[in-house]
Amino acid sequence: MISPYDWQEGVSNRAQYIEERLAQGLPVLAISLNDGLLMYSRRRQSRKVFEIYDRIIFAGLGQQSDLEAIRAAALEFASREGYQRSEDDVTVQRVATTVSGPIKQAFADFRTAPVVARSLFAELGATPEKDTYYVIDFDGDYAVARLRSAIAGTLDIGSKLETALSEIPTATEPEAAIAKLSDIFDSSFEGTVPAGLKEEAILIERNTLREDRFRVLRAVEGI
Repeated sequence: MISPYDWQEGVSNRAQYIEERLAQGLPVLAISLNDGLLMYSRRRQSRKVFEIYDRIIFAGLGQQSDLEAIRAAALEFASREGYQRSEDDVTVQRVATTVSGPIKQAFADFRTAPVVARSLFAELGATPEKDTYYVIDFDGDYAVARLRSAIAGTLDIGSKLETALSEIPTATEPEAAIAKLSDIFDSSFEGTVPAGLKEEAILIERNTLREDRFRVLRAVEGI
């Protein structure tokens, strides 16, 4: 029989293992601008920033297979809800809470592998103040934010990045904001920024007549 102490020690060991795996993850930054919601990151190989549904975007860091599983689950839920109910029923809150449940279950069940990922979901609102951000950690817990959010290899770095993001006014033009985000991204590294990283920046336009409001501002082949 597993005692409460054994279970607690197992949880602690599992969390430490995942945190060590995530420590080298590349940050993801997101801010609310008058023009829309801007998400920025850099990647070594695989694409990081994805459209989930109209007005909802996703990015993460960690084990690629786990991130892909999270993305697929979010897409499936959003598509099903939009079809069976209505587009108004597809909100970032419902997507995030649906995704977080299996992550929490996997973390607590020692018979299964935990999810090695930290995720950021965001939803465009009518104004910057209405934009909503959900950060889902590897244990399934999530935090909600407004106007800005960031995830990084450690919670401490993520918190420092969010503080830096608060210095970018919502009136900033997207291209100027990307330059600031690039500098903030670089500041997350104590030494030299890794070479060969590829930029990604996606803007969900706030006021547009375009059918597709997701506008690629920085990308490379394969996005």
